[in-house]
Amino acid sequence: MNLTGLYTYPDIVAVCDKPRFEDEPKDTLLNPTVIIEVLSPSTANYDRGEKFEHYRRLSSLMEYILIAQDKCYIEHYVRQTNHQWLLSEIDNLQDTIELPSIQCSLALSDVYDKS
Repeated sequence: MNLTGLYTYPDIVAVCDKPRFEDEPKDTLLNPTVIIEVLSPSTANYDRGEKFEHYRRLSSLMEYILIAQDKCYIEHYVRQTNHQWLLSEIDNLQDTIELPSIQCSLALSDVYDKS
């Protein structure tokens, strides 16, 4: 995604409206609704910091989810009407994350299923 000259490619993205792309190769989505990143030791600080700062400039983005790969732990950010972001932290395999912007539920037991 490009808004500030920085191109990023999320691990998972969902879009509700008709997808808008920057160019013909159609690899730069301009209107994501939900972005999900899987954290790694080398990218965790960037994903939480500068990358999230970049993503927050996208008016279409309603939810940002960071998934730890080394333990059961998910950070779920939801945009509020006052342009603030509300953080929920989930670390129980029995829990489910509600994604209101796309009317979806995400069970942690599915995210961390190792079969």
